[in-house]
Amino acid sequence: MLKGPGMRVGLAYDLKEAILPNGAGPDDYLEEYDSRETIELICRALENGGHKVILLGGGHEFLQKITREQVDIVFNIAEGRGNYHSREAQVPAILEMLDIPYTGSDPQCLTICLDKPLTKQLLAKEVITPRWQVINDIEDISPKLWADFTFPVIIKPAYEGSSKGIRLTSVANNQQQMLAEASRLMGGYGQPVMIEEFINGAEVTVGIIGNYPPEIMGIMNILPRQKDSHFVYSLEVKRDYKNLVDYECPARLKSEVLERLKTASQKIFSLLGCRDFARIDFRVSLAGIPYFIEINPLPGLGSYSDLVIMADKMGISHQVLVNSVLGAALKRYPRCVLA
Repeated sequence: MLKGPGMRVGLAYDLKEAILPNGAGPDDYLEEYDSRETIELICRALENGGHKVILLGGGHEFLQKITREQVDIVFNIAEGRGNYHSREAQVPAILEMLDIPYTGSDPQCLTICLDKPLTKQLLAKEVITPRWQVINDIEDISPKLWADFTFPVIIKPAYEGSSKGIRLTSVANNQQQMLAEASRLMGGYGQPVMIEEFINGAEVTVGIIGNYPPEIMGIMNILPRQKDSHFVYSLEVKRDYKNLVDYECPARLKSEVLERLKTASQKIFSLLGCRDFARIDFRVSLAGIPYFIEINPLPGLGSYSDLVIMADKMGISHQVLVNSVLGAALKRYPRCVLA
């Protein structure tokens, strides 16, 4: 296999248009999947890096092509198919079975990280995270649960990414709102929901590239243009981000807060076994305490994605970002060397 210019790089992805529509599902059913524009953007970045890109797609198309095409490495951005909370592990698991190198985290890491409650449980002794409770049925929301939480709380699906299910109604200020939102999510997403203490403060995301050690690419503060103490980086906001928020990167936070964010991010990345790149979300309380919210070990690389916006703010082009992820992966495969 070849390392450097001239590699045959397979691109694994799931297009929105390739997924069968689900008329009964919520309107964000396809939110995690990519647009053709994003695929073309990544292709150009890899081609400008001197590589030949082989489009592998996802699902059945991927299965057919990966056994037919000869690729040196797969650049994986596939989100997986179905409603399984291990869906992001589908493509990496197949690649490991076929002994084909690929970018990004392994199946175990991807499966853990998509499960928000499990991730928080594994990290609870290592980093500060808001208190939470998993609800499998509305009947689970008992008076005892209400006694354990102080409102406001935020309610979210347990096994989703890309802010699926997180809307302007997700923050509840009382028991009635909490029940209504939990019912909406259970009915629409067919999975448990997580009720989490809402941290009033800054919405911050941290980008990481590399492995030994993982390097902080940037720390970005998402600032709402309309001031609201209960600001949530919801789906509505992300869909209209150019009008609703400003991105401050580097984040103008106190130096001690920035150091806590860096230390926590590198610890989280390593403890969960992430590889090559990731994005980690925090809420920073008014007292300056960073609370870990969730991690995305397969962050989007479209022009509208937070990691790409962060890179741009840090003076890093999309081409450099994509090829940095590829370069980090290649360092993990000693056999990917030009003989």
